[in-house]
Amino acid sequence: MKKIVLVLSLLVSIASIAQNNAFQAGEKLVFTAAYNMSGVLTELAEVRMETSEVNTSKATLMRLKCTATTYSKWDNFFKIRDIYESYVNPKTLTPYLYQRDIDEGGHDKFVKYTFNHKTNTVKSLIRKKSKNFPSGFWDRNNNVSINPGTKDLVTTLYYIRTLDIHKAAIGSTDTFTVLFDNKETKVSFKLLAKESIQTNIGKKECYKLAINVIGSDVLKGNNDNLIWLTADENKIPVYAKFKIPVGNGELRIKSVTGLKN
Repeated sequence: MKKIVLVLSLLVSIASIAQNNAFQAGEKLVFTAAYNMSGVLTELAEVRMETSEVNTSKATLMRLKCTATTYSKWDNFFKIRDIYESYVNPKTLTPYLYQRDIDEGGHDKFVKYTFNHKTNTVKSLIRKKSKNFPSGFWDRNNNVSINPGTKDLVTTLYYIRTLDIHKAAIGSTDTFTVLFDNKETKVSFKLLAKESIQTNIGKKECYKLAINVIGSDVLKGNNDNLIWLTADENKIPVYAKFKIPVGNGELRIKSVTGLKN
């Protein structure tokens, strides 16, 4: 399931960002996630994207939360309970804290990033289960240097929605950088078209984007990994297709509430 979230998150800056006018606290997007099993796309899980306001002693932040949960009938086959969340400046989407807590078929992993944008560094904690430690967990702490503008997965997903995509020409390509498992990953994209598609929330005119992870085999094929964002002020991700080394799948919007526009 982390590959599904990664696919959604590996998007790029098509134009320079001004302010966040695309979404607000209280937005909820719900998706169905399907995977190709024996040649048939089967709905296995639900993915949710939710925003909320968080007040700290120093500032008001926005919490961007993504969860992935298998439907109960599939839990015995491969149970997934994943949480990805970021705490960001609500206007500029500058990330301050990122957490990833995954439970996939008994495989547990926790990742925490604390961003320092003055020094362009990230304080990283990666925790895994281990029988070799008294606590039952193995911790790895690192200080990771990053380039200006590098973001985490969840922030990147929401960040693209704030961009002026309508200013980009069809065929435009670019790259961006995302921090994943303590490594900066370069991702290229291409704006393929502007087209209308039928969704569970109606027929929507969309921006169609192709995604490619540079120097990695996490995604396969040429123009086989695609995402459609509504061509309006909300820029909702309504449909995605992905191809990975062990198969292919889709994400489809199920419901939306709390839209800003």
